[in-house]
Amino acid sequence: MKPPPYASLSKGTFLIANPDLDTTLFARSVVLLCEHSSAGSFGLIINKPLEATIPEEIIPPGQLANQHIYLSFGGPIQPHHMMVVHSAQDTQDLSIPLCDGVFLGGNLNFLQEAATKSNGPYLHLSFGYCSWGPGLLEKEFLNNLWFLYPARAELVFEAPKETLWRTLLRALGGRFASLSTIPDDLTLN
Repeated sequence: MKPPPYASLSKGTFLIANPDLDTTLFARSVVLLCEHSSAGSFGLIINKPLEATIPEEIIPPGQLANQHIYLSFGGPIQPHHMMVVHSAQDTQDLSIPLCDGVFLGGNLNFLQEAATKSNGPYLHLSFGYCSWGPGLLEKEFLNNLWFLYPARAELVFEAPKETLWRTLLRALGGRFASLSTIPDDLTLN
């Protein structure tokens, strides 16, 4: 598959970190682009898990029943701010669609209800976010710091996060698939 054209730098696109970003906090990151316009861009890293629990103020102990909850480091800006990406299609008035079956937003009541249902929607709770000023993401993209891939619900919610970076590079094929084989520790190469 050829990489999406430049015009695909839009909401609902994955930004896949170039392996050259191996010494930054974006090393091997997959960012879900949530907004992109002439005013700037923002997104959430979705493949950096957090070893944390949902605060008791949000979900009291013993009430958490949804098995489809994932907590991640979303980015360096406001790391104590939580953003919700979910699969609940019946919340259009509370959420912004990012791509088919993937929504951003919701209020506390939505989160509490979704987290306490055993058959609740997928919930991806990101702490912090990534942001670029006007033209900065385009510049990074043109400097080959990011590769693009169209986001899909199954990749956002169901794909194993520890292998998502490699999975997307392989899906791009060609030289991108070759990049997916670079070891985490280059001294092992």
